[in-house]
Formats: sequence, C-alpha cells, structure tokens
Amino acid sequence: MKVKIAVTDANIFIDLHDLELTNSFFNLDIEIHTTTAVFYELYSDQQQILKVYQSVNKLTIHNLGEQDFIEIFKEGYPKSLSEADKSVLHVANKINACVLSSDKTLRNYAKNKEIQYHGMIWIFDQLVEKAVLTKKEAASKLSQLVAVNFLFRNNQKLGDEIEKRLKIWR
Repeated sequence: MKVKIAVTDANIFIDLHDLELTNSFFNLDIEIHTTTAVFYELYSDQQQILKVYQSVNKLTIHNLGEQDFIEIFKEGYPKSLSEADKSVLHVANKINACVLSSDKTLRNYAKNKEIQYHGMIWIFDQLVEKAVLTKKEAASKLSQLVAVNFLFRNNQKLGDEIEKRLKIWR
C-alpha cells in the first residue's frame, strides 16, 4: 500500500537529523505531518530545520485544539503512550494517514486500530526505491543508525531486516 500522507513522531525526526537525512526524507513524495507536541520534544536546532520545511509547505504541524483533546481523552489510550504519541495517533486517524515511528508501543497501538505504520527501515527502503539515496549511501547510513541507536542493535527482528538490506545494498 502506497503511503501518500504520514504523521511523524519525534524519534523519526531525531534519527533523520542525527544521520543528516532530513533533507533526503523531505525529498520523498510523501505529505509529512506532525504535531506541536512532537515538535516541542525536539531540540531547538532540530526545530529550526523543521521550521524551514514548514515554511515551504513540506511539513504541516498540527496544533491541537480543545475538541482534539476531548477526543483523545475519550479514546482511552493506554498510559504507556505519551501525550505526543497520542497526538500523532489522533492526527493520523483524523486525516487518514500512516504513522511513522520506531516506538513499539505507538506502533502496536496503531496496528490494533488498523492505522498503517512504518519505521526507519521502511524510510530507508523508500529512499533507495525513489533513488534519493544510492544503495551504498543507504547501507552506510543504516550502519550508522545501528551504531548510534541501541533500539536497532538489541532487537533480533529489526537486526535481521537490517542485515538483509545491508547485504543487498553493499
């Protein structure tokens, strides 16, 4: 299923920033959204970069209103989800978008609610498929991700998916 609209959480923006792939990400043919709750989880230098994409209409930042918070409260989200996570799920559901996150709790909730979701590995696949990155560049950046983010080192399933790609892309 092709993704046209995605709501992105903070960990995706942080990983993209750390890997210097933010510009590449915004070169994908996906309408990118996030929420102010996510935006304020980021460092000011990361926010400044995103503001640039917002100013050229490549990023929509949703500022939730009272009615949104009432709907979020009524949804009865699990306590394990942060306010930012809930805002991402709420907006994704509202605009019929995919969720982009590496957060297991957020992804599991999206899955249970039948909201499409993807993570960093999928983003790498898109960057290669759309020729935004060469396979060699993608392999290098994916290796860098594994080196700097423990989430990708200590998960057997993710590790297998990463190894599969590294073999193909190198």
